[in-house]
Amino acid sequence: MKSFKHIFFLLFCIGISLPAFAQDPDLPTEEVDIIKSFDARLGDAERVKLDPELPPLDTSTRRLEYNVFTRTIPVDYLPPKIRPLAMRRSKNQEAYDGYLKLGGGFPASLYGKGYYNISNDKNFSVDLFAGHHSANNNQQVENQRFSYTNAGIDGTYFAEEQGFAVNGGLKYTRDAVSFYGYNEVGELLNENLSFEQEEVHQRFSVLDGHVNIFNGARTEADFNYYAGIDFYTLNDNYASRENGFDLLISGTKWFKEKHPLVIELETDFTSFKDTAKQNLNNFFLRPSYTYHADRFKAKIGGIVSSHDDDFSFFPDMELAAMIIDGVVHAYVGATGSLDKNSFRNLTDYNPFLKSRIRVRNSKYYEYYGGVRGNVEGIDYDAQVGYKTIDNLALFQLPSAFDTIPRFDVLYDTASIVTIKGSVTAPIFQGFELTGAVSQNIYSLEREDEAWHLPALTINVGARYTTMEDKLIIKGDFFLENGVPYINEDGEADNLNTLFDISAGAEYFFSDNIGGFLQINNIANNKRQRWQHYPTFGINAMLGIVARF
Repeated sequence: MKSFKHIFFLLFCIGISLPAFAQDPDLPTEEVDIIKSFDARLGDAERVKLDPELPPLDTSTRRLEYNVFTRTIPVDYLPPKIRPLAMRRSKNQEAYDGYLKLGGGFPASLYGKGYYNISNDKNFSVDLFAGHHSANNNQQVENQRFSYTNAGIDGTYFAEEQGFAVNGGLKYTRDAVSFYGYNEVGELLNENLSFEQEEVHQRFSVLDGHVNIFNGARTEADFNYYAGIDFYTLNDNYASRENGFDLLISGTKWFKEKHPLVIELETDFTSFKDTAKQNLNNFFLRPSYTYHADRFKAKIGGIVSSHDDDFSFFPDMELAAMIIDGVVHAYVGATGSLDKNSFRNLTDYNPFLKSRIRVRNSKYYEYYGGVRGNVEGIDYDAQVGYKTIDNLALFQLPSAFDTIPRFDVLYDTASIVTIKGSVTAPIFQGFELTGAVSQNIYSLEREDEAWHLPALTINVGARYTTMEDKLIIKGDFFLENGVPYINEDGEADNLNTLFDISAGAEYFFSDNIGGFLQINNIANNKRQRWQHYPTFGINAMLGIVARF
């Protein structure tokens, strides 16, 4: 109904409005004359000039405070590619595969040394070497002579794909000395003692061998491994024989590339036979862990040893700390082990030993401390130590009047206080000075003195390289106290002091050929290191050097 009303109202409004749109025909019409076109003009206006100005500056200082909340935002990015800077390459020294040194001198000496390397610069390398040194002072002292000759081969193979390496080698050594001490015994007895060379000749023949396997490259787990066997057989011309076999297995695990955990297992067998058979069979377990920090290093470990079912435990510890960067490093430590007094070790130290001896282990504990560092380019190391040792090897003649003097080995329990130091000083370009001093203070349980063991030793060496490394000049000074011994009256005494000055030079006339000169014992000090056995006096050697 409301819609109908709206439609009706709309129609009504339309009907009323229609007459308004129609023109009425009765309206009058008129003409309009246009006299002038309309020209509208504006009157003159006064120009107003305005000069705008900036508002005055606000020079007041305001303090604003912002509250920033710390927040860690994870950012994913690729690791940067580190590229080395271009640097001028220094000239590499030429490498040589071979080396040969030959010479002779007085008294009646001959020297030779050679080396040659064969390799393919990738995974295989073999070293061949040989040497000889002999001297005969028979014209001054009957049968004062020696001869030392060795030759061998050593090779290594690297299996790159498998990551391991194998090394092995053989060496033969012939070492000959003579018991020329009878000359001084004859003077004491007022007799003219004389012997043929074979009657006082001692000859050692040694065959050494080794084979081992180890990781030739870094492993993914940062684990290094090693397994090796060393063996030897020794004979002398007095029917003494000794065999040695040493098996060592070790593994090292690195943590954070600087903290090693090491475990070693070793079995060391020695069999010595003269008229009877003696065995020295030792077993070792050596675990240790070393922690490296910025200013200190700490090693914690121990050694477990066994000999004839007798177990011993030794410390293996060291703590080192930096006191002044690069200048002073202090360290303290404790260690110990079993050392073999085998026939080979003893005759290496004293070649005038009898062929019928007792072989034993030396058991020791050692505690030490010191400082080392560098002061204005001078490296130094100073140390004080204390050692207790069972079966310290001493040397004594059965009688001062034995016709052919040969030493017995004695064993005693001892404590030793050691004070030692070393220094290396590059004085100026090409010149370097080195020195070392050691003082031992012995306290023995049974013997009065440490027979034939030195207490004070001083070594000083100088080396100068010039003329673009073509000329090398060197000098050495050795000083050692007279060792204690029992004299002809059966009393403790000391032999004369060692005072030895040596000098030498080596000059290369070309890249491959050179010459050398060596003069030893310039002071002509005929010191007796072993009772009745004076050393050679002044001696010299001249020869050539070749490298190829």
